[in-house]
Formats: sequence, structure tokens, C-alpha cells
Amino acid sequence: MNSRTGQRTRRRAAGVLAATVPLLLGVVFAPPSSATPPHEHPEDTSGASLRAEPGEPEHSPNIEHLANLPKQAPFDNLDAFGTDIAFQGDHAFVGNYDGVVVYDISTPRRPRIVSQVACPGGQGDVSISGNLLFVSTDYPRTNDTCTSEETTAADPRAWEGMKVFDVSDPAKPRYVSAIATDCGSHTHTLVPDEAGEAVYLYISSYGPAPEFPACQPPHDKISIVKVPLAAPDSPELVDAPVLFPDGGNPGSPGGVSETTGCHDITAFPERDLAAGACMGDGVLFDISDPAKPRVTERVRDDENFAFWHSATFNNDGTKVVFTDELGGGAAATCNPRVGPHRGADGVYDITGTGSDLELRFRSYYKLPRDQADTENCVAHNGSLIPVPGRDIMVQAWYQGGVSVWDFTDSANPQEIAHFDRPPFDPGKLELAGSWSAYYYNGHIYSSGIQEGLDVLALNDPRTDPAKDVRYEEFNPQTQPVHAD
Repeated sequence: MNSRTGQRTRRRAAGVLAATVPLLLGVVFAPPSSATPPHEHPEDTSGASLRAEPGEPEHSPNIEHLANLPKQAPFDNLDAFGTDIAFQGDHAFVGNYDGVVVYDISTPRRPRIVSQVACPGGQGDVSISGNLLFVSTDYPRTNDTCTSEETTAADPRAWEGMKVFDVSDPAKPRYVSAIATDCGSHTHTLVPDEAGEAVYLYISSYGPAPEFPACQPPHDKISIVKVPLAAPDSPELVDAPVLFPDGGNPGSPGGVSETTGCHDITAFPERDLAAGACMGDGVLFDISDPAKPRVTERVRDDENFAFWHSATFNNDGTKVVFTDELGGGAAATCNPRVGPHRGADGVYDITGTGSDLELRFRSYYKLPRDQADTENCVAHNGSLIPVPGRDIMVQAWYQGGVSVWDFTDSANPQEIAHFDRPPFDPGKLELAGSWSAYYYNGHIYSSGIQEGLDVLALNDPRTDPAKDVRYEEFNPQTQPVHAD
């Protein structure tokens, strides 16, 4: 979601609860909740979508809905948006505008909540390394604790940035440290150092809304924080490089966003590459020195891309998929009125060698099903499915659901599977749907803004080889390489 304001005007009950029941610097809840598998769907070999009963999700025959675990108190309210996911072993760490939820996914058909940390701050972007969980805070708070209160950027107490938790015991996450960053942290990307002694966090932040005067243009930089793994209580801001000395894309009255920083960055450490989705610009970085990322290529699409939101590489690092979050995630854009090229993915080939890499546009991919005007729907977070020799990814589309698509032929991407819920509220557009959908160790996990955690099984000969690939740790914005 590209708005820092989101639904901030509502008063958030979870934040009030967090301020009244402190545990150290946060509040840990561990409700005894586990998912119940959904109704079995009748077998269908026609190739049409399935909807067993009115109001139930529809899906292609090659996807099975294994489980749904709804949001639990204190996150069971409309303002506690479920957001991104990081994985480690048998656990999924799911960000939330009001904190973090830790799930045990050792039995995918019956995920259960291990713990919940109430720590309001907006966005709640997450990544993990060893025992450390990193969490973004994107809204000004009165201090850096989890019992802080919402405030404004003009408040001299205002704090926003990164928090670090120790999750060596996932049932009892422990707050370790925090570090302020300019304009907070809308998203962040973890980049390991070569020696394995520290991690770097590339922190993307921006503030197009007038209530964030400190983040107004020019804000053409990212913040780089170094966290020593042996001393996580001592994070250090090592640099805040200006990525766009020329000011970046100035934007246009037609809807192209002005570049005032980056929305998200995906690192591909195996090739010393990163791809930045930077509002009005798509960029490639050389990250051979992770402390000093260097922009090497920039592209724009002022005809069809309104807001460069996120990126996914293929396994060879020869392609990158950029997403356009037209409407900021809050609009109904999956319809004939908007068309097939706006609010879509852009598939780019990476050509050249060494420092002369170039991005060459090949095609657009957009959800091939129209959605209702009460459904916010646009391209959002996804990950590569580790299929040797093919380029296939799974992707969230908010209320457009989850789409699995093949871009092996860059010029002719094709959907091969989908899962789609009916409108969250048929009477009005309420922010809902799949924020992030990722493939991890044989299953698809979807974090819903309102829907909680969904677990899907993908049963298709084109993707079945991915079931043999196992990761001990997976941060989708720090792409690993799978061996063919």
C-alpha cells in the first residue's frame, strides 16, 4: 500500500490495549487458536473456477484451500491490517499495522498462532535473520516502545524507524532495540554481509502526504542500517545515500507519481543485484558492497505505470517483474474501465553484462478476471516459485485474490492458477484482500488485510518440482537462488 496515511484517522482499539498491558516494551498475546480446514470443494475437471457455495472463495482446479485462520484479538478490527510475511523453519512471522503475529505452520492444514506482539506503528514490514526479527514503524509515535501513542511529525517526541526483536523463542518475542530513520520505515530489505557477521537493512520511506512535512521532496534517498548479529542492541545508521541527484521522476498530472524515495527494494545477493521500485522510477542497483548500493539503470513507463511498488527477479537474475500499485491499493482497478496495462505487472528482461546491465520492457501481466467495484484490486506482493528451468511466481492482488502465473516467455505471460474470495463487503469498498502471497516449502501462504492467514496447496505438474525445494529461512525481498 503506497499511502502512509492509510486508515490512520480511525482510533485503533489494539493500540489502546497495548498501552494498558505492558510486557517489557511490548505486549505478547498467545491465543490458543488454530485453523479449521475449509469445506471440501467438489472435484471439477472442466477447467472452470470453483465456488462450492455462495460466498465461498472460487479457485482453479489445481489449487486447494487448506486452511484459514482469521485475525484474533487484539488484531480483530478493520484497522489492524495484515501485511508482509517472513519465514523461518516451521514459523511464519506476519506483520500487522498493530504489531506482529507468529504462526506455527508445521502442519499447513492446521496453522496455529504461537504469539502476538501488540506494537502499533503502521505497515509492520518484517524480515528475519537467525534469532532476530526486524519490524518497520512507519507512523510517528511518541517514543520507540510498543506502548507509545500515535502523534504527528511536528511533535518533538515523534519517533519512527526500525525495531529489532529476539525471536529465539517464537512464543515469547523479546524487544531488543530500535533505531530512528528519516521519515520512518515504510518497507525494508535485508541484505547479509559477506562475512555473515551483520545484516544491512535498506529502508525505504517517503511522505507524499502534506501531514509529513519532514518527508516532502526532495527526499530521494534510502536509509542503510547495519545490525551486528552478535550485538543486535547496537544498530547503526551507516548511510543515507541520495539515489536520484536529479530529483527523479517529477510526476505528471495524469497520475504518474513523483519520485520521493523508494517504495520497496528486492535484493538478489547471489548476483550482487537489487531492483528498486521507486514510485516514478524502476531501478537496478549494484550491491557488491552492501553498505554502498549504487544505481546502475533506471527506467520509466509514464504511459501505464503510476506507482512503481515492488519487484521480483527470476532465478537466473535475467528478468525482473515490477508492479504498479495504481490507486495505492485502495481502488478498484481490475475492471474493463482501467484496462489490462494499468495497475499491472511489467515484465523486463535484464540484458548486458557487468556494470552495463539494461532493463528492456517485454510485456504486461494483469489479473485476467474482472473484479467488482467494491473490491480494491491491483498488483501487489509476490514471490518466485522455485521451479527449475521455468519462471513462475505467485502474487497477491488484494481483493483480486492470489494469482500464479508463468513468465518464462517474457513477452507472453500466462496465468496457470488462482484463488479468489468474493467481495469483503458487497455494499461498499472496504480495504481487504491478500496483501502478500508467497510460496514457502511446498505451500502458498497469503496474509490478508482483514482475512488473516490462508494456506493453499498448488497441485500442478508445472509447479510440482518446487515441492522438493526447502529453505530454512525465507525473506521474499531477499531472493535466494534455487539449484536447477
